[in-house]
Formats: sequence, C-alpha cells, structure tokens
Amino acid sequence: MSPIPRFTMWSAHFITLIAPIVSAIEVTIPLTAPPGAAPLMGNLVSLSIEQDRWTDWAGTTEPNTFFNNVLDNFIQITNTPPFVRIGADSEDHTDFSYDVEYGEDIFPPSSTIRPYPEATNITVGQGFYNIISHLPNGTQVHWGVNFREYNLTAAYLETVALMNAFSSPAVVEKYITLKFIEIGNEADLYYHNKGRNSSWNVQEYVSEWEEFAYNVSTTANLSDCSYTKLIGAAFAESSHNNLSGFSPQAIFNLGILESPAGQLIETISQHHYSGSFCTGGGAVLQDLMTKSYIRGNISAFSPDVEATLAKGLDYILGETNSMSCHGAPNVSNTAGAALWLLDYTLYATQVGISRLHFHDGIGYKYNLIQPTTLNYSILDGSPIEPLAPHVQPAYYAAIIAAEAIGSSGATQAVEISIDEDNVAGYAFYEHGVLSKAVFINLVAYFSDAGARNSTHIDFSFTGPGYTSDNMSVKTLEIGYASDTANLTWGGQTYETSDGRVSGPLTVDVVPICSGIDLQETEAILVTFL
Repeated sequence: MSPIPRFTMWSAHFITLIAPIVSAIEVTIPLTAPPGAAPLMGNLVSLSIEQDRWTDWAGTTEPNTFFNNVLDNFIQITNTPPFVRIGADSEDHTDFSYDVEYGEDIFPPSSTIRPYPEATNITVGQGFYNIISHLPNGTQVHWGVNFREYNLTAAYLETVALMNAFSSPAVVEKYITLKFIEIGNEADLYYHNKGRNSSWNVQEYVSEWEEFAYNVSTTANLSDCSYTKLIGAAFAESSHNNLSGFSPQAIFNLGILESPAGQLIETISQHHYSGSFCTGGGAVLQDLMTKSYIRGNISAFSPDVEATLAKGLDYILGETNSMSCHGAPNVSNTAGAALWLLDYTLYATQVGISRLHFHDGIGYKYNLIQPTTLNYSILDGSPIEPLAPHVQPAYYAAIIAAEAIGSSGATQAVEISIDEDNVAGYAFYEHGVLSKAVFINLVAYFSDAGARNSTHIDFSFTGPGYTSDNMSVKTLEIGYASDTANLTWGGQTYETSDGRVSGPLTVDVVPICSGIDLQETEAILVTFL
C-alpha cells in the first residue's frame, strides 16, 4: 500500500510545501515473545537525585506537590513508582550533625559550564532523612553514604539516621522502603578527585569497602533475611573504558562477594554518560541521537553485565544521563535528547540492564524534572525571570517507556531488526503475547533542514498467535530536535503548572495493513488491538 503523506501543523500555522522524501521498509515482528526476551519492570526508567538539595525535591515541612505529581503520573500508568536513588557526588561530601534540622550546604561559585554546581560540603540532620515520607506510597529507595572521606563515624551516624527514618510510622505506613544502601560514589575516581592518594587501586578499594560495609551493615542490622541490601561497585564507567582496573569482574576476583558484607550485595551498579561537557563545547545533538552511537555506549557494558548475571546478581545503571557535568546546553535539554533517552533505555534492556536511574539535580541541563523555581539560566547561569517547576523534554520519553511496559507486571521486550541507520523499534509482550511496539526516528530535524522526511513502515508477523486487523497509533509530536518545550504526546502535554497531563487525547485507530509513517525526530507507540 502506498504511504499517505502526512502534514504537520506548527504553532506558527506554517505547513511545509516542499515535498518530503518517504522511504519504505517492512519489519517482521514475532507474535509471541522469543526466547530471551528481556523482562521489564514498571520502574525501568528511574531517578538518581543529587543529594545536596534533596530537601528541594522532597519538601521540608510539607511535600513538594509538583514532584509528587510527576512521579504519580508513572504510578497511574504502570502501577509502580519510579525507584529513587539519593546520593551521587554529594553523598561523598555529606556529614551528620544532631544540631542541624534538615541540611546546610556550602556551594562553589556558579559557572557557565555548571550554573548549579554540587555542594562541596553538606551537613545534614535527622529531618533530612525523615522527609523521605513525602514520596509516593510504595517508593523504593537507594541511598548513598559517605565513603570518600574515610570517616567511619560519619558513615555510622548517617546509617543510624537512615534506619530511624525508614522505620518511622510515617514512612512504614506508606510502604516506602530502603531497598539499597550504597557505600561511596564512583570510588574508581577517588584518586582523580583527591579522595585518595596515588596508591589507590581496586585492591585497596575492596579492603576499605569491606571494612566500611561491615560497619554499615552491622549498624543497620542487615542480614540475608533483611529487605535492605547493599549496592556493589557504583563505579564511573564500564570495564571497557575504565583504565584504572576497577570493574565488577575485578572485585569479584578479589573475593568481595565472599566477605561478610559482600554477601549482602544483591545488585551491581555502574554509571555512564554518553559524552562530557566538563570543559565546555563540542556537543552535537545529532551525535547523541545517532543509533550506532547509542548502541556503542550501551554495548561497552556487556562484559560487565554478563559477569554480574553469572553471579546471580542484578545489574543496573545507577546513575546515567546524556553528557556529564550536568549536560550540554541545547543538547541535553532538547526534544532530541528525549528520543536519545527512549532508545538508550530500551536498548539497555537488550543487554541485560534491568533499570536505569537518570541523574537529576536542581537546575541541571539534562533533568527530566525541574522540581523547584529557578532564578538562573540552566544554560549559562545568567539571571532569568523566575521559572516555575516544570518537566523537560526527556520526561516524555520516560512516559512513553512506561506506557509501552504497562501495568501487567509481565512485560517483555525485544528489539525489532530494522535495516535503517537511524530508525529503531522494539516489540512488547504481555504474558508472552505481542501487545505493543515503539518506533523511533533518530534523524535530528532542524528548522533549516527543509522538507521533513519520513519512513513508511509496513508490518509482517511470524510464529504462533494472531492480531486483530487494527492498531492504535500514538505519536510524540516534536517541532524540531532542538526544541526545549511544546512537545505533545498523543496530543496531550505534561508541560503544566502541576505536572499533570492536560488536553484531549489523540490516538488514531488504523488498519494494520496500512502501516505507519514515522517522521524524522519522532516516536510512535503502536498498540495491536
């Protein structure tokens, strides 16, 4: 069937008159889940939150309603709240004081590269931990304690405060749970950030970690039977890129899993950014979005994942996002980055990564969510009119992933083989039966690009099972890859004052035999009816 041209009306009511190029492909989708299809949890897309301004995210005397709303949106879709990791760089700059109610931070000066820098010193009190009660019911938490400063007293006091908070009635009655304690953030970088001297190596790390972890686990009364367990590794990179010798394989070989505390490791976490903005410049949006680049970034972790799964442990990216040092301007905060996040997440499941925690801080360029009013530009730190809490484009990618997974608790996914350089697709199965598919066109479409090209996709099916004659089609509408706002998902927006979805839902029901047209810089969710 020949494709039907589709026209997109922009906010300025301008319709492209230059004839676009339409390529055509056929994809083959199994009707039942193939062996090895990746199981997906509803919290596949989760959050990592910079610890220094945790009080802004959660709220102190009362909950941060905007933040709770944007988390609850996921619960409405998957019946599962996002997993929340609290820690990152500032977990290793945190000390505890009974004289502090919530938290007191010392920040370095703002810069054009990091308009909202991490605190260099954080002193927290019991209230800092107690406000975990402000999160939605059923939230699972992964919390980091200070290891870099090699202060057992600080780690002990933080652990006591953690356990007091999570055993409080306000937290228990909401089924908010401490699933993991993380001891130290990116210890493989301690020599570079002056946390340790030049002799620092993975052998010393394992020895020191076992000492700290034993004290933390004893203080927290952890055991094989306890719900709370320990995170392993939390290193900055894959073994493929890490020249310092730190890797899951290395710590396994050094016997960490046989130590008393190491036996409480249930999950291995590593961190990854797909590029760097730490020295400014050089970031190109199309590079970030390119299909082969995404696959290369994720595939570098395959040996680490395989070694971890072979030990019977789970594997996550406990901190990840687009460009390190809080993102690159006009790259990390754009609609193009939303498509990057969607493909990056779904491809990660195909190599055995079970959950991804996308890092967010107050005012960071790559945030999914800006949970508090901003007074300085996230791009260069210049003063701006107060900007109310809002979601950024990447949030839509998390919503799309949630809708593809659904609430069945029995969803699996496989990548669809597509012989196109920048078109990606994934099939989703509920209870082993084909239910949905996601297609992403990763060609960055810009305002000066002329006609917007598209790819027509026809479907064929293999294996036992059947589909009806029709499918519903829901589209992430994007003006240009460089847009930082005004996206719509099925005609609706999440760019609202309260973070709730708004506007009439637009979903097309069409015959499967008609296929779909997928424009450059666009994502589509197909539901087989």
